[in-house]
Amino acid sequence: MALDLKNSSVMITGGTGSLGKELTRQLLKTDVRRVIIFSRDEVKQQQVRQLFEDDKRLRFFIGDIRDRKRIKLALHKVDYVIHAAALKQVPTCEYNPFEAIKTNILGAQNIVEACLDSGVKKLIALSTDKAANPINLYGATKLCSDKLFVASNIYSGTRTRFSVVRYGNVLASRGSVVPFFLKVRESGVLPITDMEMTRFWLTIEEAAGFVMRMLAIMQGGELFVPKIPSMKIVDLARAIGPECELKVTGIRPGEKLHEVMVPRDEARHTLEYDDFYIIRPTLESDFAFNVCAGGTPVPLDFEFASNLNKYWLSEQQLNEYISHLDKSQLV
Repeated sequence: MALDLKNSSVMITGGTGSLGKELTRQLLKTDVRRVIIFSRDEVKQQQVRQLFEDDKRLRFFIGDIRDRKRIKLALHKVDYVIHAAALKQVPTCEYNPFEAIKTNILGAQNIVEACLDSGVKKLIALSTDKAANPINLYGATKLCSDKLFVASNIYSGTRTRFSVVRYGNVLASRGSVVPFFLKVRESGVLPITDMEMTRFWLTIEEAAGFVMRMLAIMQGGELFVPKIPSMKIVDLARAIGPECELKVTGIRPGEKLHEVMVPRDEARHTLEYDDFYIIRPTLESDFAFNVCAGGTPVPLDFEFASNLNKYWLSEQQLNEYISHLDKSQLV
């Protein structure tokens, strides 16, 4: 199911990031009327403008999600919002906790209130596997923002719908370990935090495509989780630098050995579909949750964790992906 975007306007917060650029690429392939890039960095906005050859449907707003008035101004006649803006680096959030809270939590509140005031039809917020059973501040702030978005359907009544997409590491995103390994493999040494560490992985195209699909089918209150493969960090390193020495550096502050996207405690609220899960809202609200047809409740002891995954990314698949990687996605 594709969302009919004819004569519609879409705003992407954090639209100059890796995923924001891919979302923009996919949106501009539709008959969307307008795509608004809302972000803080004028240089990156100029790069995006050049990347898409000054497509006349693009609009650029310099702004910060901490500034509710600026958000509301940017939302004039906007139909849909994809919320990607956040402080995302675990060490950054650990050492700058006040800033993480202001952006990831209070910024989410600003987005919600501005969308309600502006009559936006739908908002889908991008989350992370680190928000499930969080042990670091980044994950904790994203869990809090996820709860804000889901609960905001209570305030909206029949107006704005809010939902969340939760996924794992994007292979080519800025700050990902893949471009880091590609950069340092010439040294002959690749640093590994732990030989047993696993992570969920998906490509930038898959991440953006999943967001677009879920934006189309969302009713409000769902937390969508794609079925994506896992891979050991050590296997990823061996695929990228087969001749390199592997140096174990130890787990950094706030890191987990394995990530979780559907915790066992949320299994009772989870439905399984062909290629994704839905964690249903638990709060009562004025709207009926019309879940997609065909969902099957998962077992009560179910857990979707990177080390327990049925789906694994092979070294061959990773190398095939890297060989076709667009270098522009790494910046």
